[in-house]
Amino acid sequence: MLTTPKRRTTDREGTDMRVTERATPAAPGSPSAVPWEELVTVALLGTDRRAPSWASGREAPAALLDLAAVETVRRRAGLRPAPAGPRPEPAAPDPRPPLPPAAARRLALLLSDRPGTGSGGRRGSAPDLMELLPQWLALANARGFAPPPEALPALLDAARGRTDLRPAVLAFAGPRALWLARLNPDWRFALRSAPGGAELPTEDPGRVQHLWEQGLFAERVALLGALRARQPAAARELLAGTWANERAEDRLMFLDSLRTGLEPADEPFLEQALSDRSRNVRATAAELLSSLPGSALAGRMAARAAACVAVDRTPGEPTLVVEPPHECDPGMERDGVAATPPTGRGERSWWLGQLVEAAPLAIWTGRLGGRTPTEIVALPVADDWRDELHAAWCRAAVRQRDPCWSRALLGPPSAPEAGGPGAVSLAERAKLLSTLGAAERAEWVAGFIATHGLSEAFQLLGVCAVPWAAPLGRAVVDALNIARDAGSYPWSFSGVMGLAERCLDPAETDRLAALTAIPDEPEDASPGAGGYWAEAFQRLTTTLRLRAAMREELGEP
Repeated sequence: MLTTPKRRTTDREGTDMRVTERATPAAPGSPSAVPWEELVTVALLGTDRRAPSWASGREAPAALLDLAAVETVRRRAGLRPAPAGPRPEPAAPDPRPPLPPAAARRLALLLSDRPGTGSGGRRGSAPDLMELLPQWLALANARGFAPPPEALPALLDAARGRTDLRPAVLAFAGPRALWLARLNPDWRFALRSAPGGAELPTEDPGRVQHLWEQGLFAERVALLGALRARQPAAARELLAGTWANERAEDRLMFLDSLRTGLEPADEPFLEQALSDRSRNVRATAAELLSSLPGSALAGRMAARAAACVAVDRTPGEPTLVVEPPHECDPGMERDGVAATPPTGRGERSWWLGQLVEAAPLAIWTGRLGGRTPTEIVALPVADDWRDELHAAWCRAAVRQRDPCWSRALLGPPSAPEAGGPGAVSLAERAKLLSTLGAAERAEWVAGFIATHGLSEAFQLLGVCAVPWAAPLGRAVVDALNIARDAGSYPWSFSGVMGLAERCLDPAETDRLAALTAIPDEPEDASPGAGGYWAEAFQRLTTTLRLRAAMREELGEP
């Protein structure tokens, strides 16, 4: 044991003030040395809640610190020096030009913004900068700029918290993002989601094979995706070489990568996957094969679906008659038809929908008397099978990216209920619109808004290209103005307002200037509606001006 010496306390001039005695902790390695774990526990809980065994009362906190100091020295002294590890290889150079200084300052501002809490659902008149980051990244990537190195940690943190930002962030961050991701486990997502497989050895067959066989799962996924984007056949052969030894969940992830560059040459491999022991793998293989109209599976599905639908001319007016399958045989199950329907769904209608969805849409013109998609969709359907049949055609049009069928199923935007003859929901209409060109999409949604207003337009606006085309932008502004003048309940349009801030062309700013004043409220208007509308339009115009400034800083005309 150590002795218990007297400790002398002095003032700043060195004059003795008083002499006290305090027990000095036991020497390290002595029988009464206190384990480090106990010291940590007492420090975390406090000496009041966890009475230490080596001291009590008012002396306990000081004794705890003394013991911790001695034990820390002992632990550090017991470490043996080891040779330094190798320095990490420097990051690959980024050949892109640096951001203009004004754009770099704007990026720092966008990354430092935190959404305000607000009150009562009101966001104030200040722009939400974080919501402008995706658009800023898209502009910067289009211009081919490289980020400032000091912004990379904040960029990766933003992408870690928001998966929707990851493709744009990693494309902008470039090779240094992957270099940093290998050093920080929090950023490992970059290794499996880097666009185009940056820094992956796709041009060296030996390194490709080594990484495929020895790499981490995230690295293998990134490698397969990068190789598929550049050399589809090589990616398929790489996957086929180890397919039998992969885990089921890994096979599913790898198989999904074949969606990129799907081609008829993939059919033999996908046909083999139809016999996989995993149900999810079989279903994905069947979906991919049905997206190839010339595949054998598409032909089998076409024959089954055609046997279920025909034209009946006996009533005088041509009518579609439907006879769903009476059973789900093993062949249907192998081709991806799920035998068991969801709760509340009939078996036969469930099987019919899957067959029609997977059948090539081109078969229906020949099967149904040479009619066009528009004429087919307009035919009446007997025995209440219309909704089921049209919903399956909607899914087939989306899966096969067929704009002719999408137009037929959408119908004119001014049609009653605005759903067209075949769309069963806003979600279905939005998916059908995604198969059309950007200009046609914008025109259809503008017509929908002009006829039906904004109450159901939110999902449809979400599939339109940014910035919105002029006709669509005018339709949105006009509809907002009508709702404002009518004294409508303002908070129900907050979602559309948020979209307008991000998607409306900044050229519309001048048209909005007159709407920033507080209007006279009708007697039946919601209390405070005028102030809310003025505030919302002020925020909208401020955001549009900010977006215009962002474009100028990045050199956009």
